[in-house]
Amino acid sequence: MIFGNFLKSLAELIHFLIQAYIIIIIIRSIISWMGHVPYNQFIYFLRRLTDPVFKLVHKYLPFTIVGGLDISPVIIILILYFVDSFIYSTLIGYSFKLIRGG
Repeated sequence: MIFGNFLKSLAELIHFLIQAYIIIIIIRSIISWMGHVPYNQFIYFLRRLTDPVFKLVHKYLPFTIVGGLDISPVIIILILYFVDSFIYSTLIGYSFKLIRGG
């Protein structure tokens, strides 16, 4: 039962972190559409969180820049939704099975 509750809490935490990262990617994408934005700590923080993932997608999927438009945020968000759904449903299902004693 304790391990089941731990898995449920872990699933909720992972779900929250993935959703927060998706929001960060959306904010970063919207800011990038604004053109030249003066340097500040918030922009620096967003870039440090998102640029490694963007660079990874650009490395393995170079076609993500289409006509000057970068669609890598869309691809990253779709992948994150898939991973979130898979991990969350797996951990929640297993945790409920453990909590019920199955």
